[in-house]
Amino acid sequence: MPEIEVAAAAEFPPGSSKIIREGTLFVGVYNCGGELYAIEDRCSHDDGPLCEGDWDEDRCCVVCPRHGSMFELSTGQPISLPATDPVETYPVRVVDGAIVVELP
Repeated sequence: MPEIEVAAAAEFPPGSSKIIREGTLFVGVYNCGGELYAIEDRCSHDDGPLCEGDWDEDRCCVVCPRHGSMFELSTGQPISLPATDPVETYPVRVVDGAIVVELP
Protein backbone atom coordinates (compact mmCIF):
# COMPACT_ATOMS: atom_id res chain seq x y z
CA MET A 1 0.00 0.00 0.00
CA PRO A 2 1.37 3.43 -0.83
CA GLU A 3 1.75 5.91 2.00
CA ILE A 4 0.89 9.54 1.27
CA GLU A 5 2.31 12.26 3.49
CA VAL A 6 -0.35 14.68 4.68
CA ALA A 7 1.52 17.19 6.86
CA ALA A 8 4.02 17.51 9.64
CA ALA A 9 2.34 16.27 12.81
CA ALA A 10 3.30 19.48 14.62
CA GLU A 11 1.45 21.50 11.97
CA PHE A 12 -1.80 19.47 12.11
CA PRO A 13 -3.32 20.15 15.54
CA PRO A 14 -6.77 19.06 16.76
CA GLY A 15 -9.44 20.69 14.60
CA SER A 16 -7.32 20.43 11.45
CA SER A 17 -8.49 18.84 8.22
CA LYS A 18 -7.08 18.47 4.72
CA ILE A 19 -8.08 16.80 1.47
CA ILE A 20 -5.36 14.81 -0.28
CA ARG A 21 -5.32 13.23 -3.72
CA GLU A 22 -3.71 10.10 -5.09
CA GLY A 23 -4.54 9.63 -8.77
CA THR A 24 -8.34 9.74 -8.97
CA LEU A 25 -8.82 9.04 -5.24
CA PHE A 26 -9.56 11.97 -2.93
CA VAL A 27 -9.37 11.46 0.85
CA GLY A 28 -10.23 13.75 3.75
CA VAL A 29 -7.82 13.63 6.68
CA TYR A 30 -8.96 14.90 10.09
CA ASN A 31 -7.48 15.50 13.52
CA CYS A 32 -10.46 15.03 15.80
CA GLY A 33 -9.44 15.72 19.39
CA GLY A 34 -5.98 14.32 18.80
CA GLU A 35 -7.15 11.20 16.95
CA LEU A 36 -6.31 11.00 13.24
CA TYR A 37 -8.81 9.75 10.66
CA ALA A 38 -8.91 9.42 6.87
CA ILE A 39 -12.14 8.94 4.94
CA GLU A 40 -12.97 8.74 1.25
CA ASP A 41 -14.12 12.06 -0.20
CA ARG A 42 -17.22 10.53 -1.79
CA CYS A 43 -20.69 10.45 -0.33
CA SER A 44 -22.23 7.01 -0.75
CA HIS A 45 -25.63 8.60 -1.37
CA ASP A 46 -24.84 10.39 -4.64
CA ASP A 47 -21.04 10.26 -5.11
CA GLY A 48 -20.74 13.94 -4.15
CA PRO A 49 -17.63 15.48 -2.58
CA LEU A 50 -18.15 14.48 1.05
CA CYS A 51 -15.11 16.15 2.59
CA GLU A 52 -15.81 19.57 1.13
CA GLY A 53 -18.59 19.92 3.70
CA ASP A 54 -18.44 20.84 7.35
CA TRP A 55 -17.32 18.46 10.03
CA ASP A 56 -18.26 18.17 13.66
CA GLU A 57 -15.19 17.82 15.86
CA ASP A 58 -17.28 17.06 18.96
CA ARG A 59 -18.94 14.07 17.26
CA CYS A 60 -15.99 13.17 14.98
CA CYS A 61 -18.16 13.11 11.87
CA VAL A 62 -18.23 14.79 8.47
CA VAL A 63 -21.37 16.28 6.93
CA CYS A 64 -22.03 15.95 3.20
CA PRO A 65 -22.57 19.42 1.73
CA ARG A 66 -25.19 18.22 -0.79
CA HIS A 67 -27.85 16.51 1.30
CA GLY A 68 -26.59 16.60 4.89
CA SER A 69 -25.74 12.95 5.49
CA MET A 70 -23.32 12.55 8.37
CA PHE A 71 -20.58 9.89 8.44
CA GLU A 72 -18.46 8.70 11.36
CA LEU A 73 -14.81 9.47 10.67
CA SER A 74 -13.64 6.34 12.49
CA THR A 75 -15.74 3.81 10.57
CA GLY A 76 -17.20 5.56 7.50
CA GLN A 77 -20.67 4.51 8.64
CA PRO A 78 -23.53 6.90 7.86
CA ILE A 79 -25.28 8.22 10.95
CA SER A 80 -28.02 10.16 9.19
CA LEU A 81 -30.07 9.87 6.02
CA PRO A 82 -30.23 9.99 3.06
CA ALA A 83 -27.01 7.92 2.93
CA THR A 84 -27.35 4.29 4.02
CA ASP A 85 -24.05 2.77 2.86
CA PRO A 86 -20.64 3.35 4.45
CA VAL A 87 -17.66 4.95 2.72
CA GLU A 88 -14.06 3.76 2.85
CA THR A 89 -11.73 4.72 5.67
CA TYR A 90 -7.95 4.41 5.62
CA PRO A 91 -5.24 3.88 8.24
CA VAL A 92 -3.47 7.03 9.41
CA ARG A 93 -0.33 7.18 11.52
CA VAL A 94 2.60 9.36 12.43
CA VAL A 95 5.95 8.32 10.92
CA ASP A 96 9.10 10.29 11.75
CA GLY A 97 7.06 13.34 12.70
CA ALA A 98 4.84 13.26 9.59
CA ILE A 99 1.21 12.22 9.26
CA VAL A 100 0.82 9.56 6.58
CA VAL A 101 -2.23 7.81 5.13
CA GLU A 102 -2.08 4.26 3.77
CA LEU A 103 -4.03 4.04 0.51
CA PRO A 104 -4.91 1.01 -1.62
